Amino acid sequence: MDANQGVPPPGREEDSPAERRSFYQRLESHFWRRIGAGLLALIPLLVTLLIIRAVFTFIDNIFRGDSGMLTPLIEDTPFDFPGIGVLATIVLLYTVGALYASRVGQVLLGWQRAVLTRIPVARRIYTVAQQAADSLSAGSQHQFSRVVFLEWPRPGVIAMGFVTARCVHPRDPDAELLAIYIPTIPNPTSGMLAFARDDEVTDTNLTVEDAMKVVFSGGIVMPDTLQAVRMEELPGEEREKG
Repeated sequence: MDANQGVPPPGREEDSPAERRSFYQRLESHFWRRIGAGLLALIPLLVTLLIIRAVFTFIDNIFRGDSGMLTPLIEDTPFDFPGIGVLATIVLLYTVGALYASRVGQVLLGWQRAVLTRIPVARRIYTVAQQAADSLSAGSQHQFSRVVFLEWPRPGVIAMGFVTARCVHPRDPDAELLAIYIPTIPNPTSGMLAFARDDEVTDTNLTVEDAMKVVFSGGIVMPDTLQAVRMEELPGEEREKG
């Protein structure tokens, strides 16, 4: 009997069970990583499309549905098509905006505020809604002018804030203080208000939009200007510690 019978020829050794399992594990890991990456890439797109579709359908049904406002007027006419409700909403908003931009509209707006701010229950709802609308207005005086860093809430801890105004220093009438709004994460509608001198803050080249992305994401989304510096850019002592 040949002593070499059953022995694989040189260079063609069979994979061990452990090696085969390792190969299958790598294949499975690769497969699921790609599936996960594809899912994470599609989630923002799908959520955006679903929200747009829901809003589109909701608005369209108000004007064009079975009991819509325009149904008696457009039913069985060339204007009875999907999207007429959205188009009607755009025309309505433009008309109202043009009206309120005129002198007559300003008078009507004054009457509206005067009436609604005197109704006990409606007063609170209207005031909150009005403040929210003012904060979104492009011409609002509450718009942020600068994005800065400052030590908050204690020395050594850096916080990001938005400069909202300037005011007189209470102890030195000739000096100015910056009013800095420090938003909370991830809801920037609440936060803290700090006052600091110009030399106590560090200016950034961040836009308000980029800073808001940092706030909403809790620091996950970072602009290029806030990315960690490369090791070769660190001073010698810090590089040795790293």
